[in-house]
Amino acid sequence: MNKTNRLLIALGTNALALWVANRLFGGVRIHGWSAYLIGAAALGFANAILKPVLAILTLPLVIATLGFFLLVIDIAMVAFAAWVAPNFSIHGVWAYVGTVVVVWLANWMAHAILDRTLDRRRGWRRLLKKL
Repeated sequence: MNKTNRLLIALGTNALALWVANRLFGGVRIHGWSAYLIGAAALGFANAILKPVLAILTLPLVIATLGFFLLVIDIAMVAFAAWVAPNFSIHGVWAYVGTVVVVWLANWMAHAILDRTLDRRRGWRRLLKKL
C-alpha cells in the first residue's frame, strides 16, 4: 500500500474516531465536516511528529509513572487538534480521556484490519509465485 492510501486511511480513521467521540461525550463539540477533517489532520500530525518527540523528552517521567504519563501526552495531542481546528472544542478531563480512548481504539482496529488484509494479499502472492 502506498503512502497516499495510508495517509487517507489514517485521516478517515481519525475523522471517524472524532465523530464517535462527539456522539459519545457531552463535553466534545465538533460542528461541520471541515472541523472533522482539520481536526483529524492535526491529530495525525501531532501523533506522527509531536508525540514521539514529547515521549522521548519526557522518558524519565514516563518510566517513573509506569507509562501513565503517555495518557497525558495523548490528551495534549487531542488538545492540540482542538486548538487548531475551527468549531472543535472539548470541555472536561473525562471528555479528553474518553476521546483519547476512542481515538486509540479506532486506530488500533484500523491497523489490525489493514495488517490482516495486507498479510493475506502477500500470502496469496507468495503462493502463486511458488506454483
